[in-house]
Amino acid sequence: MGTRTGVAGMDLPYRQYLHKLGKESENMNKVILIGRLTRDPEVRYTATQKVCCQFTLAVDRPFLNREGKREADFITVVLWGKAAELAGNSCAKGHRLCVEGRMQVRTYIDKSERTVWVTEVVGERIEFLEKKSNAAAAGDVSAPAMNKDAFGGMGEEIPCDEEVPF
Repeated sequence: MGTRTGVAGMDLPYRQYLHKLGKESENMNKVILIGRLTRDPEVRYTATQKVCCQFTLAVDRPFLNREGKREADFITVVLWGKAAELAGNSCAKGHRLCVEGRMQVRTYIDKSERTVWVTEVVGERIEFLEKKSNAAAAGDVSAPAMNKDAFGGMGEEIPCDEEVPF
């Protein structure tokens, strides 16, 4: 017995799940990106003193092109509030971030009276994954040599017996 398909190709068990949650009329708009900043974030304040931060994230595509090289998409991200302040103060070109948010499409009229369409991700949550300097060292997975004096302030060394009592 196959799965019955409902409206817009959505399978019925999922629609029933949404119905139980009371969200049968909601749509989903969720984006999760992992990539590197192409330049330092731009921070600005609105006329009402709301902080806004904008940057471009280079996100690698999960496949190689015909020449065997990896391509990237350059995605504009906008942050507001505390997340904007945090990114503006802590991020720089080359840093690797995870951004969670939603896709937004907006329009405006430019100086030559043309309608301009803008597609961007409005970030709701960011996570700092690594700085650019850490990325170069990421290839070296060997642990640093343990300094014998690193635990010098922890007390005296207790000798270990050969036999374990358990």
